[in-house]
Amino acid sequence: MKIGISGTRGIPNRYGGFEQCAEKLALGLVARGHEVWVYSSDKHDYQQPDWKGVQLIHCADPEDKLGTPGQFLYDLACFRDARKRGFDVLLQLGYTSSSVWWWLWPKTCPNLINMDGLEWKRSKFSPKVQRFLKWAEKLAAVHGDLLIADNKGIQQHLQQRFGKSSVFIPYGADGFRTPDAAVLNAYGLQPNGYHLLIARMEPENNIEIILDGYVQSGNPKPFVVVGKTTNAFGKQMVQKFSSHPAIRFTGGIYDFGIIDNLRHFADWYFHGHSVGGTNPSLLEAMGCGALIAAHDNIFNRSVLGEDAVYFKDAESVATILQQHFPESQRQAIRASNLQKIELQYNWEQITNAYETTFQKALDQKKQRVR
Repeated sequence: MKIGISGTRGIPNRYGGFEQCAEKLALGLVARGHEVWVYSSDKHDYQQPDWKGVQLIHCADPEDKLGTPGQFLYDLACFRDARKRGFDVLLQLGYTSSSVWWWLWPKTCPNLINMDGLEWKRSKFSPKVQRFLKWAEKLAAVHGDLLIADNKGIQQHLQQRFGKSSVFIPYGADGFRTPDAAVLNAYGLQPNGYHLLIARMEPENNIEIILDGYVQSGNPKPFVVVGKTTNAFGKQMVQKFSSHPAIRFTGGIYDFGIIDNLRHFADWYFHGHSVGGTNPSLLEAMGCGALIAAHDNIFNRSVLGEDAVYFKDAESVATILQQHFPESQRQAIRASNLQKIELQYNWEQITNAYETTFQKALDQKKQRVR
């Protein structure tokens, strides 16, 4: 098949979840003999026409000059190009700025939409932007030839809100097999001697209630918070907890070797994300053998099941940090989560699922044309 992938800033991944998905999926499909084209920003630091056998299409991306409106123009440029490519399948990762161009999507191939999370619920957006995102979600759900949900909770939402079925294909992660405690030295940390949170500084990631609960608990181990604190909410958190020296804000850390070791050796890893589907950082934490305390919602529960403890407020966070969990119980949870990564969330299996879905969508399109 000739497969197009749009909706990302491009590969190799320099940004986040969808870029990582595009990278892993494209490489896997090329290895199986497919011709894969990935749309990339003309601002991406890699500007070669191909990368490891994946063809790259660099489109004009004015986001650096125009801000958010530039995303819409970038998507428009991608769709105009895609109409000329003769793809067998076009996979769109996300819908926030692409669904408004649904009438320009290529008509000669199936358009598959990975519906991402419930973007319109994110508190960082104004009510006006939330209303737009809710409308954009509807456009994508109504006009997509086939919807993909990366989480059972998203699949349920699409069925309930739009009456639309979707194919469940989760996000993926790799198991972490090379722990090195020496990495902790640069941060003055000891194995199992600290708690950890890694997240963007946004209210819906429940950073504030996690840290409130930590303060209430009186737990003596330091609490490490990884994530850029340059936005308004990040600055607010730094100021609020400035009188608690055991809470350490490191800023952003982008070296996966460091991040994976921090996760692996943490006593508790807190995952506060409450909006969206299967969060990549959660799967990565599972693959690192982290002991996870997660916000109690359908998205996190559908991934972790019984292999985590859950919190809803600061009081329940404090309770977790005050309890004693036997080492045998900890090891069993860690092993179970790592097994999930190896059996359910590995990229090979996910590539299989996408390949099968692409072929099915292409076959259905051909039948309708006949």
